[in-house]
Amino acid sequence: MTHSRREMLAALFAASAASQAAASQTTMVQAAASQSAGADDSVAIPGKRPMILHNDRPEDLESPGAYFDTWITPIDSFFVRQHIPRPAPIDPAAYKLTINGMVSGPKDVSLADLKALPQFTVPATLECTGNGRGFYTPKVPGIQWKRGAVGNAEWQGPRLSDVLKLAGMSEAAAFVEINGADTPVAQTPDFVRSMPMKKAMHPATILALKMNGDTPQIHGFPARLIVPGWDGTSWVKWVTRLTPQAKESGGFFMNPGYRIPRIPLPPGTPARPAELEVIEGMPVKSSIMLPEDGTKFAMGAVPVRGIAWAGEEAIERVDVSFDGGSRWQAATLSPQKLHFAWRLWHVDWKPNGPGYYTILSRATDTSGRVQPFVPAWNPSGYLWNGIDRIGVTVEAKA
Repeated sequence: MTHSRREMLAALFAASAASQAAASQTTMVQAAASQSAGADDSVAIPGKRPMILHNDRPEDLESPGAYFDTWITPIDSFFVRQHIPRPAPIDPAAYKLTINGMVSGPKDVSLADLKALPQFTVPATLECTGNGRGFYTPKVPGIQWKRGAVGNAEWQGPRLSDVLKLAGMSEAAAFVEINGADTPVAQTPDFVRSMPMKKAMHPATILALKMNGDTPQIHGFPARLIVPGWDGTSWVKWVTRLTPQAKESGGFFMNPGYRIPRIPLPPGTPARPAELEVIEGMPVKSSIMLPEDGTKFAMGAVPVRGIAWAGEEAIERVDVSFDGGSRWQAATLSPQKLHFAWRLWHVDWKPNGPGYYTILSRATDTSGRVQPFVPAWNPSGYLWNGIDRIGVTVEAKA
């Protein structure tokens, strides 16, 4: 769906005001979160609360469900995905961004040069492409993320279009290749990405210099690419090179990596390389963050809450079922109805009686897309967006 410049600017202005209101009401349920299923405090990651630890080098950290109680995700509870070890901290005074390729002439840009450009704030949800991989059947290799490889932040910096203009980019350039300061280890390929110039020129695509007002090195700073609505793999960290070019890059992390079948496959079927396409926009999705699957309650009111997002679209509604899908009721949504950013939702549920209940959540976006019961299986476990499901037990009062 195409959005006008006026719509984009209006949305970003509204988001900034809304996020300030949300930030003033931020409260974290720290005690509950630290005891959340899978949270590991045995390995201390500087700047992070206890997270679900998949790897500690490079860091692959998933956020526990109890942390998802604010519209803006605090940096200390924001998930982390690194393909290769992160680089040593970059001295802001020594930082250099090289722009080469289809330009008037190669140009080295400093952090001061980037800060001198007009700055924009973009609220956007970042989701790991493999978030939810652990739910696919049959299982596929890779990190078995569940619900927590996603977060929503305010990103601030110059538009990528303005950055590219500094070197006099050719109008004939159809793609831009992006590389970062992280370097491969042993036989691991370099993490290099490419995207169509149409997305690079979008007013919401920025080179972020701040995340929630800060510059966390673990999240890709001093300069991180923000590609709102697209898969997290496109959001290159520690950006050090931009190369406008005529064709899409062909490195490992573009092909065969991060591609999905154009035609759905029977589960467990190998993909044919010629039938794979690059992942771009993310699908509509909701997740139940609390209560956790398997929780037991005494009879009484039960708060059920979660998140919903839709790639380049906005969330229109979230429906919740407490009987396995026979009946649905609309959830209450947070007020931020914005493209690129999630909405929080909640329902105050009053069980009819004791027993086991299957709770489902289903999101619908502003383009009419509805979260499916069963997403298309793919051999890499990308883009899981099946209707979320948990089971809880309500016990009779003693």
